[in-house]
Amino acid sequence: MAMKAAFYTQVGAAHEVLKLGEIAEPQAGAGEVRVRVAYSGVNPSDVKTRGGVRSKTLPFARIIPHSDGSGLIDQVGAGVSAQRLGERVWIWNAAWGRADGTAAEYVALPAAQAVPLPADTSLAAGACLGIPALTAFHAVTMDGGVRGKCVLIAGGAGAVGHYAIQMAKAEGAAQVIASVSSAPKQALAEAAGADATFNYRVADALEVARQLSQGGGFDRIIEVDVAANIGSDLALLHPEGDVVAYGSGAANVLVPFFPAILKNVRLRFFIVYNLNATDRALALSGLTRLLQAGRLKHNIDCELPLAAIADAHERIEQGRALGNIILKVS
Repeated sequence: MAMKAAFYTQVGAAHEVLKLGEIAEPQAGAGEVRVRVAYSGVNPSDVKTRGGVRSKTLPFARIIPHSDGSGLIDQVGAGVSAQRLGERVWIWNAAWGRADGTAAEYVALPAAQAVPLPADTSLAAGACLGIPALTAFHAVTMDGGVRGKCVLIAGGAGAVGHYAIQMAKAEGAAQVIASVSSAPKQALAEAAGADATFNYRVADALEVARQLSQGGGFDRIIEVDVAANIGSDLALLHPEGDVVAYGSGAANVLVPFFPAILKNVRLRFFIVYNLNATDRALALSGLTRLLQAGRLKHNIDCELPLAAIADAHERIEQGRALGNIILKVS
């Protein structure tokens, strides 16, 4: 049987390399499930990989993009309980180290990568969880978490930042401040629960942030662009504070040594694709707990059909997305 899928065989501009066509349906192998995809989530990392930002050489002859998605399990492989048939699930790491992601009517992948979706969480929201929500949860809870701490979320209106604000509040942060770049983004961050926001593009942004924070500084800064902000981050941190960096606008980061050493700063880097088994399990269970408790709002910028995948990629590249972009597949 054939299925509809979006794919590319070379890197390049979205409208030039992304194709829509029919290819053979995958089959669930041993230890796998097959998911009939309802929504495919589009993330900046998917866009960068397709554009050749990280490498001009494809690891596979044909790539179906997107690591995030949601849908219903319609087939199980050997060793997987038949009770999972019909289960509503959300998907993580579908396209990480694999040729086939969620931009297709079906995807087969290890059973652990299809997580049961709580009944009150929509399939559309499920497609937003894999990269943004798991990144936010780990950034908030790692290394002792944020309970009682003053936290700065850089880019509080972004897909990760929007979740991080909510999670920091849910995990007991004493104060959550978010940086934004416009009035609409300020509204999004405040709606997510930020105690205060500031525009990082204004000349006195550093002083405004310091005045907003309790005690004139932060215990943890969750950073979307460590290359651009490491200097101001160090200036805003309390002694023994930490910068948790999950993103950077440049490949190399110049860290001012003396400001960092004088405050005994901890600088932590992580990529959500490579969480170890323990951290992955904690993030999955913690996210499920928050979903079941109804503690999370999901900020979907737009929903487009699979055929508009190139438009979705371009919207992210051009910085026009205020939240998650999802594609309706089936």
